[in-house]
Amino acid sequence: MSESLYALAVLACPVGMGAMMWMMMRGQHKTSDSDTGVKQAELTALRAQLDQLQAERRDAQSTSSNGEKLS
Repeated sequence: MSESLYALAVLACPVGMGAMMWMMMRGQHKTSDSDTGVKQAELTALRAQLDQLQAERRDAQSTSSNGEKLS
């Protein structure tokens, strides 16, 4: 009886770890269409913000290269 409990205790850790890994991998493949749409909208907004910041930086550099003082 004690040997079977010992074997159960030894096997509990790897079996539990395998079950947790399986559940985590299974959960990563779930993406809904609404999540994809939200991510796409966020990506579009971030790209627009990046374009705006790059344009502002370009304007600031051209202004500073003309000899004008930046505030």
